[in-house]
This record gives sequence, C-alpha cells and structure tokens, in this order.
Amino acid sequence: MPSTVLRRHPLFFIALMILVALNLRPALSSMAPLLMRIQQDLGLSASAIGALTTLPVVCLGAFAPVALRLSRRLGAERALSLGLLLLTIALVLRANSYTPLLYLGTLLAGAAIGIAGTLLPGLVKRELPQGADVVTGVYTMALCLGGALGAGLTVPLADLLGDWRFGLGSWAVLALIALLAWRSSMPHPPRSTPDDVPTQGARPQLMRSLLAWQVTGYMGCQSSLAYIIFGWLPVLLQYRGLGESEAGWLLATSITCQLATALGAPWLARLGRDQRPTILALMTLTASGIVLLLAAPLAWRWLGAVLLGLGQGGSFSMALTLIVLRSNTHALASQLSSMAQGFGYLLAATGPLLVGILLEYSQNMTLLVAVLLTYVTLAATFALLAGRRRRLDIDDQGRLVTVRH
Repeated sequence: MPSTVLRRHPLFFIALMILVALNLRPALSSMAPLLMRIQQDLGLSASAIGALTTLPVVCLGAFAPVALRLSRRLGAERALSLGLLLLTIALVLRANSYTPLLYLGTLLAGAAIGIAGTLLPGLVKRELPQGADVVTGVYTMALCLGGALGAGLTVPLADLLGDWRFGLGSWAVLALIALLAWRSSMPHPPRSTPDDVPTQGARPQLMRSLLAWQVTGYMGCQSSLAYIIFGWLPVLLQYRGLGESEAGWLLATSITCQLATALGAPWLARLGRDQRPTILALMTLTASGIVLLLAAPLAWRWLGAVLLGLGQGGSFSMALTLIVLRSNTHALASQLSSMAQGFGYLLAATGPLLVGILLEYSQNMTLLVAVLLTYVTLAATFALLAGRRRRLDIDDQGRLVTVRH
C-alpha cells in the first residue's frame, strides 16, 4: 500500500491521535458535575436525568459497527473526520435548555464518540504496528486527560459564563480544533484499499471466537464502571453531603490520576508473560477506590479518588491494548475493536441505567457499592481469560484461528 502522510511522519500521527483522543471524553464527563443543576432547571426526574448518562453509552455501542461501514465506504481518515464533525454539532445542540435538543445532542455525541473511538485502534495498528500497544497507552492517556478536563473545568466555565449551557457548549470549540487539524493534515486523504479494511467474512468468525468474547466482556464490564463514575460519582458524593464543586473536583482528580496508569500499564504488561497480573492489580485498585469514596468515612475521599483513578485509567488502557495484542493484523484489530466496543458498550450502558433506577427508589450507598463491586468482579473474571498469551489470526484457508504467541 502506498505510504500516507501519516505513515511518513509517525510523531505527527501520534500528535493527531492525542488531539482527537482529547475530545472523546469531555462530552461524557462534563455532564456529571452539572446533573443536579440541570435537573432542577428543567424539572426532570431521576430516571430522566439518568438517561443523559445512559444514552451516550448505548450510542457508543450501537455506532461502533457503523464506523467500519463508514471506513469501507469513505476510508478510515474521512470516517474519522465525519465523527469529529458530528461531535462538534452534537456538543452545540446539547447546550440547550429545550429538553428534546438536549437529549438529541447527547445521543449524537455518543454516536460520534462511538464512531471515532472504534476507528482509533485500527489506525494505530496500521500506522505503527510494532509499537501499537505503547501508542495505545499514549492516546488512552489523552482520553483520560480529556475526561479530567471535562469534569474539572465545566462547573467553573458554567459559573464564569453565567449558564450551565455555555459550560457544556464550550467543549465544541475543542472538537472543532481537532476536526480542523485532522482535515488540514490530509487535504487529500486516501480512500482505504481492500487491504486496509477488514474482510466481510471475518466478522461472523469473530462472533464464534471465545477469545473475542472474552475481550468484549472485559471491555464491557470495565467500561460500565467507567461510565457509572463519569455519570454518577459527583451525584453520589453530593448525596454523601459534599458540595457540587468539590464533587466535580474529586471526579477530576480521579480522572487525572488515570493518566499515569493509562500510559504505564501497557509498559508494565510487557514485562510479564501475559497481561493478567497487571489487569488484576488494576482491578484491585479500582475496588479499593470505590470503597473509600462511597463507603468509608469522608476523610478518605481524596485517597479513594486517587486509587480509583489509578485503577480505572490502567483498566481502560489495557482493554484497548488487548484489542491490538489479541489480533495479528490491523484488519482483525479493526474488526475486534468494532465487536469489543460495540457489544461492550451496550453492556456498559447497563451500569449507569441501573444506578439511575436504584437512585429513583433508594439512596442506599451499601447497595450501590455492592453493584459496583459486582462489575469489578466480572471484569476481573474476563481479564483472567482475555489476558492470556493468545492471538487471533487468519490461516491459509481464510479461517479465523486462535494461536499462542
């Protein structure tokens, strides 16, 4: 395949990946600190406000397969441009006190992130195959940084600009910058060739692969925890008696701490025979953080935020890293990314929805902690299977096989 602009400049490609990744979490994390303000302003029920945290995650899963179809038709580069354009429009629409537009913008934001996020692992595997796991850690760190910025700056921006709508809408500026940078870097982006996109026959074979489902299960369970934290942690902390601003900063602190393990976990995982010890250690940190934040005395809240962030940043980084490590080609990486993020995020949507339903009828923190720890246990179980040294490949007869490596 002819070299692309990105292939000739790997550092430039990494910089673009970082800028794109910065935009894939503020749309999710910026809503949570303002949920109670939005609820009071619009008179929404707990279930209705909970839908604002659940609908984007559903769209992440529903639109992950759409990313591959767009990639086949337009090429991966143009498809990513379309995702960024849709995200910019969605963030503008979401900054609205007219409830239907608020929900429409929220849905479109989830769709845009589902498209863009699904394309990134395949692009990384294609452009930098030898260092795909490390580059995955780099852009996962950028994802975490974007989430931290969204959680920590949205309330101050809303206060500064005088309205929660402006606080939410301000993130459209960052999305527009990423769109312009991505498009300007490729004035004539190449259409993907048949070798660049996964074959139609590989997908049903993946659906019959236990390894593919193990990666998907881990992605779904750890993502469910992540979106519960994104969507509900500030609210849960406010139920425990903290103020809106401090609850937002605790979430921002937790997400900021994700930066260290998002980058470091793939490096650490390289040192062992497989990824299981690293992932299990990260899940232990996650469980400890949940307990300290939501069940222990409030004096432990900052330590809990740190431990939770360290656990979740590495857990998500390892979920994306497993996609590239468990696939032998960028075509299979794209297919596995679509499956793991498609079905995984649909599973992940059950978490925020369940918390919203529980809060409608009870604010029993013990029950909520038990739900979160159940997701931790399920994620750890899938990690024990997906973290083994296995890889998906296509044999000489075109069949999907699982091989040791």
